[in-house]
Amino acid sequence: MAEPSPPPASNPGLRILLAKDRPPTSSPSTLAAVSSHADRDRIIGVFRNALSRTESPEVFALQAVQEAIKPQKQTVLVLEENQSLENALRRLLQELVSSAVQSGKGIMQYGNSLDSGESNCLITHLLDIMLYLCERGHVEGGMVFQLLEDLTDMSTIKDCKDVFGYIESKQDVLGKQELFGRGKLVMLRTCNQLLRRLSKSNDVVFCGRIIMFLAHFFPLSERSALNIKGVFNTSNETKYEKDATGGISVDFNFYQTLWSLQEHFRNPALTTTNPTKWQKFASNLTVVLNTFEAQPLCDDDGKHNNLEQEEDAAFNIKYLTSSKLMGLELKDASFRRHILVQCLIFFDYLKAPGKSDKEGPSESMKEEIKSCEERVKNLLEMIPPKGKEFLQSIEHILEREKNWVWWKRDGCPAFEKQPFEKKPGGVRKRKPRWRLGNKELAQLWKWAELNPNALTDPDRVRTPSVTEYWKPLADDMDASAGIEEEYHHKNNRVYCWKGLRFSARQDLDGFSRFCEYGIEGVVPTELLPPEVRAKYNSKPGEKAKRPKREDTKGASAQPKEQQVAATPETDGGGSGADQEEGAVPMDSDNVAIEDGQKQSPGEVSGPESGQCEPEDDVDDNVKSEPKDSR
Repeated sequence: MAEPSPPPASNPGLRILLAKDRPPTSSPSTLAAVSSHADRDRIIGVFRNALSRTESPEVFALQAVQEAIKPQKQTVLVLEENQSLENALRRLLQELVSSAVQSGKGIMQYGNSLDSGESNCLITHLLDIMLYLCERGHVEGGMVFQLLEDLTDMSTIKDCKDVFGYIESKQDVLGKQELFGRGKLVMLRTCNQLLRRLSKSNDVVFCGRIIMFLAHFFPLSERSALNIKGVFNTSNETKYEKDATGGISVDFNFYQTLWSLQEHFRNPALTTTNPTKWQKFASNLTVVLNTFEAQPLCDDDGKHNNLEQEEDAAFNIKYLTSSKLMGLELKDASFRRHILVQCLIFFDYLKAPGKSDKEGPSESMKEEIKSCEERVKNLLEMIPPKGKEFLQSIEHILEREKNWVWWKRDGCPAFEKQPFEKKPGGVRKRKPRWRLGNKELAQLWKWAELNPNALTDPDRVRTPSVTEYWKPLADDMDASAGIEEEYHHKNNRVYCWKGLRFSARQDLDGFSRFCEYGIEGVVPTELLPPEVRAKYNSKPGEKAKRPKREDTKGASAQPKEQQVAATPETDGGGSGADQEEGAVPMDSDNVAIEDGQKQSPGEVSGPESGQCEPEDDVDDNVKSEPKDSR
């Protein structure tokens, strides 16, 4: 067979050379391409063999990577090695998905043995291996997220539910800091692509699972999930009939009034700033509330919405707006709750904290909002079943929403606090910790340790002296100050109690005057005005000693001259023994007279000041004189 003649030299780009006609040497790019394909196939072969092993990934995962890549470092791959491994694994995942589709099995069931009942899905096993390697840091942390994104892109909606179930089961591992930082954007993109593919009405539960996963996967302070500006979804338009049709069992005007409320719920900001729209909304809401109040629901109407049978209940995002269904919807407890809860959310937005006077409602609007809100809550409480419990739950949710609004208005500060990192540079000597019984005392000791002059500072807080403490009460006792009686410090029970404690420690003489004169007698006399000081100068605690006989009670009222004449001292002599025999009653009377002279006339009271001495006592005193004289 003759060799083919070369094509004309004018078009060299169309030359096709057979293998034997190729030159012996090839360009470096061609060698690299051949080498990369060969390496990829070899890596795929190594991991296919690894997938057939039933042990846990900890046993063989790192060994499989070392055999497939032959890394420069023993346990960590460099950038080029990570890229080669990722390309090979993405290719292997595509082949496994294709094989699962051809076998007619679900993606997450491909490889399971139906006879033995063992769960050995090849794709799940591959993901477990990569998750282990990423968690330990042997390969790049975002590789497992890339595989999950490819898997969801290649799967149907039915298979995506199983794939997402695997993601939910590994949520704690995927959310670790070493993996989250590398794959959070890939996971966010994966979930958003899934949400775009799902139906808002047929796949409600699956959409809720994705949203709940994102809420748990991302921290609360993640700004990518926050509506910072408070933008409303104005595209959520509720379409209803504008013209009446035949066969309607309810008032068509009420039908239009009820569904027109959705226009205000869709964009509350426009209703607040436009007085005309607000008046229209207020009038329409009043008509709806009047109708609900005029047609209350009984327990039989709420049986199909029993909260104890939530699993069998149907959840709807939006209700049908056909006018023919209006009569049935008015008897539906769930429908009424749907409308009334929207009203509470609308009112809660109008009363949102942190708004300025221009943004917030006017005073007249606030009164209308308050009255309508009370009516709405009463209606929710009356709707069976468990109306009170339902209302309490809604109020709790709205209260939490206010905290959320405040947090966003404050700039979304982070909730997490970074751990304190110790500075390297040797081991510091740990200071002794003084445990003084409670937190306050320990804190006081800490302050004194930081400030050595805290205990010697003249300006520090200290216990006042008695003179300093009683100065306000002494000023109140000055009549020239003109302080009314009800504002005196003596009426302050705490002030008086503390003052008595100070006086008991520092001024026992003043403390002893409390029983006789009350709290004003405890005040030091040097603080009192001159006209008040004389009242408290004497020592009322020293009472006169009197004999035990009852007939000597009036001895203090005896004339002074007679008592002085009867005393042994004025008699001119006598021994000490004789004085002790006959002068004991007379000494007691003298003491009482002297104390009575020191006191002011107004202070002498009681039996000592108003009684006269009996004659028998006088005779006894006179008879005792011859015994005393010598």
